[in-house]
Amino acid sequence: MENYTYNSLTLQLEGLNVSKDSLYPAFFFFLFSYLFIMIANLGIAFMVFIDENLHQPMYLLFCNLPFNDIIGNSIMVPRLLMDMLLPPSERLISYSECVVQAFTTHMFGTTSHTVLMIMAFDRYVAICNPLHYTTIMSNRMVMKLTLSAWGVAFALVAILLGLTMRLNRCRSMIMNPYCDNASLFKLSCESVFINNVYGLTFTVVLFTSSIGSIVLTYTKITVVCLMSKNKSLNSKALKTCSTHLFVYLIMMFSGCLVIFLHRYPQYSDYRKLSSILFHIIPGSLNPIIYGVQSTEIRKFLLNIFRHKKVVAS
Repeated sequence: MENYTYNSLTLQLEGLNVSKDSLYPAFFFFLFSYLFIMIANLGIAFMVFIDENLHQPMYLLFCNLPFNDIIGNSIMVPRLLMDMLLPPSERLISYSECVVQAFTTHMFGTTSHTVLMIMAFDRYVAICNPLHYTTIMSNRMVMKLTLSAWGVAFALVAILLGLTMRLNRCRSMIMNPYCDNASLFKLSCESVFINNVYGLTFTVVLFTSSIGSIVLTYTKITVVCLMSKNKSLNSKALKTCSTHLFVYLIMMFSGCLVIFLHRYPQYSDYRKLSSILFHIIPGSLNPIIYGVQSTEIRKFLLNIFRHKKVVAS
């Protein structure tokens, strides 16, 4: 007969199952990935902040991604690294910390979608309505889009976690490397029908809105580019849109892989690893992709290196 511990304030994390031979390689991989995410994303955000040439709606909206990557990884990865060095019986976490971690994890995933949606709108206006771009994408509009991206994500995730927190808990084992909503409501012995319905609705609405907005904006952009004989416009569209679309596809693939593996319990170890990589891969690649593709960012970095060479000589 299973032992039940009702509403325990201390939970146990199952963690990531890693063999002794793979422990330190995995530990240092996650550690260096986290350090790179912090340095690269903070560096991109700092560049946009200090360089007036980057004070454009496209870059100001993009800055939401580095902040999202920093927050999402800072809550999850350091805790994961600490737990990897502990025996399973000592991987303990308080219920309140677990809820915060779950909230931040879902905010990370949801905000990734909403930010890329508003960035798609910016690209649509820039390419399909260039004469009115500065009027439409004013500082006020950029602020509204940013607040809506974070505000919608906050409201959706707050309801998601609120429905879970109302449940009484009869278990204390989190079957995951970190806390998320599904792991939390699985601690309950009560009916989680409402949680499942809202979770499914949440996922369908988010993915439908996200995919729909990307397909709609890119269809219109493609039509404009095909009808236009302006090589400069088409080149600009190809550069900026390919970057945005590549980042979107990376995020979608990472997220869909986690959802797909949830359907197959026999691959739980792969699901755990993919759920960690869902945070690490986009956070690592986003600054690289935008840094390589952006002419303004490349110019900024070249100016820094030239300045250093002049000072050194």
